[in-house]
Amino acid sequence: MNTSISHIRTILLAAILGVSVSGCGYNTIPTDEETAKAKWADVQNNYQRRADLIPNLVNTVQGYARQEKDVLTAVVEARAKATQVKVDVSQLTDPDKLKQFQDAQNQLSGALGRLLAVSENYPDLKSNQNFLALQSQLEGTENRIAVARRDYIEAVRVYNTDLRTFPTAIWASMVFRSNKPMAEFTASDTAQAPPQVKF
Repeated sequence: MNTSISHIRTILLAAILGVSVSGCGYNTIPTDEETAKAKWADVQNNYQRRADLIPNLVNTVQGYARQEKDVLTAVVEARAKATQVKVDVSQLTDPDKLKQFQDAQNQLSGALGRLLAVSENYPDLKSNQNFLALQSQLEGTENRIAVARRDYIEAVRVYNTDLRTFPTAIWASMVFRSNKPMAEFTASDTAQAPPQVKF
């Protein structure tokens, strides 16, 4: 009889220990790290979509706005710079690398804003179906970029919090010592200012 009670206690203790370990947060850090990496991939995917749309938009505008060569050149150059700056998941803990990426993307955003503002001076261009379709796709892409960046920022916040809060901080200090906080996007100084167009 004592062996039966002892056996039940052992099983009960093992079950409680199993539940405790499963809920202790060991899997939280790698799970949240992978979520943040996936969100970063979504950010990059949307920036690539924008980069792919730009040549079509520039070619359409070029047909109507030949004298706006400087604006078109700025867009092409900004696109080239933005596609050259790459940040892979191993660099997400380097705030300087992420800032360099973000600065290149912000420069492209500013150039696109000037290009779209230039189109206001060309009534034929504004009514051109190709331009309207491209403009709509580009606006949709900008919205997707904003959502992807927001989702990445939230995933990084969760991951970085896991590294510093109980009980996952215990695992971070013992098992996941090499894991570093990931860098977040920050608003650039010019993010609040509308694009300036001078004629």
